[in-house]
Amino acid sequence: MKSMKLPSVPKAESNVTATVDVSGRRSFLRSLGLGALLAGLAGQLIAMVRALVPNVLYEPPRAFKVGLPQDFAEGMTYVEDHRLFIGRDQRGLFAISAICTHLGCTVKMLNLNQPRTVEIKGKPVQIQQEFQCPCHGSKYYGDGTNYAGPAPRPLDWYRLEVSPDDGQLVVNSSQPVHHDFRLNA
Repeated sequence: MKSMKLPSVPKAESNVTATVDVSGRRSFLRSLGLGALLAGLAGQLIAMVRALVPNVLYEPPRAFKVGLPQDFAEGMTYVEDHRLFIGRDQRGLFAISAICTHLGCTVKMLNLNQPRTVEIKGKPVQIQQEFQCPCHGSKYYGDGTNYAGPAPRPLDWYRLEVSPDDGQLVVNSSQPVHHDFRLNA
């Protein structure tokens, strides 16, 4: 086979040398990428910190009025708006939370047919009602002491005061009190 010779193309004389600064372009792109990465991380960090601060706090007030003392008869009265029982006995008025200490369900009060005497913290106490949680079966004596079920502690008792401006009962749920607390009103 005969080889064919291609015509040669004359080389252009170039006195101009094309210089491309490859290291400068790489350095610029590397800086641009690193800057974008840092800006993205900073934005994420700011968003995470901002998420910890709520815009609005939708909590009900911890102190609230429930009515005049004479509105509460002997025994227990349920205040549905605040999930609370206001009780009155011969010693005075008291407030017991209706929120189960297990998982926060609303307990129901049951009046006993006959008062019964139980031992609470080594003392005999006569109870006329008891509270039962319909969700998981926790049971509490009439003073809120837990005696059955998964409830880890007794129902909370809250401070009662009389408002000086209109004479209504003020329940302060931020101030728990002992189970012997009574307001003489």
